[in-house]
Amino acid sequence: MAWIVLVISGVLEAVWATALGKSEGFSRLAPSIVFVVGLIASMGGLAYAMKELPIGTAYAVWVGIGATLTVLYALLTGEESASLLKFLFLTMIVGGVVGLKSLH
Repeated sequence: MAWIVLVISGVLEAVWATALGKSEGFSRLAPSIVFVVGLIASMGGLAYAMKELPIGTAYAVWVGIGATLTVLYALLTGEESASLLKFLFLTMIVGGVVGLKSLH
């Protein structure tokens, strides 16, 4: 169960990070609310997962999922430009997350 919660929390990290950027310094209400709710849910899930998983592994997986999904969203929406190197490095992050999961 801890792994499922951790993955969901990683997805929520991407949600709050994206909402933070769209809030334009908290000047836009809807993205600011999404940021706060996403942040609280994401951190709560991370804390829950850390009850059963090693802190280093849980944090690395959480950040890896969040960072990868945040970049993929930006690529898909055209906010960031795509490049072969960017996809290579994202693949390396995903590989690291899978590797850490396989150790447990």
